[in-house]
Amino acid sequence: MVQDSDQNIGQARVAVVGVGGGGSNAVKRMYKNKISHIEYATINTGAQALSNSDVPSKLRVGDRLARGMGVGGNPEKGRLCHEEDRDHILELVQNQDMVFIAAGMGGGTGNGGAPGFASVAKDSGAFTVGVKPKTIFF
Repeated sequence: MVQDSDQNIGQARVAVVGVGGGGSNAVKRMYKNKISHIEYATINTGAQALSNSDVPSKLRVGDRLARGMGVGGNPEKGRLCHEEDRDHILELVQNQDMVFIAAGMGGGTGNGGAPGFASVAKDSGAFTVGVKPKTIFF
């Protein structure tokens, strides 16, 4: 009889990643009610937005272009920031079986960067799903 010495055999490696402000807010809320064996991460171009997150895995992208100050709602800048840090994004997702991407799609970082992030996740071999949180207006 074969015995599994690794407790994670047969268990998918899953990451839930928030890209930009809206997606990161959704993931921050999920993290408060976290499910074990799921890795949570947030990605943003703004340093302040990341510093306000309790999610332990954070990635700031586009430091050369955005200098940690965000992209001001410009999707093209968001796309370029994600391209700039493609290798760091790959490091974040390369060992995952499934990657769920949350992006609000109303600003620059999520709207411009989520498609490129999804491409990297897919190219890494992970089953990749994009989710757009419902926008609530007050």
